[in-house]
Amino acid sequence: MAYRVRLALCNLALWTIVATAQAQAEPITIVALGDSLTAGYGLAEAQGLVPQLQAWLTARGNDVVMVNAGVSGDTSAGGLSRLGWSLTPDADALIVALGANDMLRGIDPAVTRANLDAILVEADAAGLPVLLVGVRSLGNYGADFRAAFDSMYPDLAAKHQTLLFPDFFAPLRSENATANLSSYIQLDGLHPNAKGVALVVEALGPQVAALAGRVGK
Repeated sequence: MAYRVRLALCNLALWTIVATAQAQAEPITIVALGDSLTAGYGLAEAQGLVPQLQAWLTARGNDVVMVNAGVSGDTSAGGLSRLGWSLTPDADALIVALGANDMLRGIDPAVTRANLDAILVEADAAGLPVLLVGVRSLGNYGADFRAAFDSMYPDLAAKHQTLLFPDFFAPLRSENATANLSSYIQLDGLHPNAKGVALVVEALGPQVAALAGRVGK
């Protein structure tokens, strides 16, 4: 009888080890919820933000699968409305990169803030770590608009304890890119070209890797 008990306990321990190893072997799935900057507007599929991030992560040994949930033209309200079906059951973490179209359309920053906050509340409820990616206001709607818009990303990141990449376009404004900024932007003057995306990925990649490191903690 004692032998059978010991055998059963050994089998249980072995099963636990195998199950744990299998769980650890599964890649981490990160959903990137965003607009055209995430979707890869105007670029060949492999040149977009998500595929370039995937390549960057894989090259550095990160066992991560990136899911492109970017929709061109989307606002924060659009992102909120489709969050439920964008978060597949295997989603482990979330990148939120919305607000650029709100800013371009002059939507009240209070509305954008409320939509982003609601997205982060849902992510919190689902137990998903988040990387919030901001953009900087162009300033054409006045100083008050700019102050309200630019402050919402750090405020929300602090409130929800998310990782923060404050300005998507900051790498394109870096010292190395300033002199030839046009060479990193598509002809529409709004979206980065493949070289511009590569600059963004080099800066954003470590934050995405850090996001993957938060899964399960």
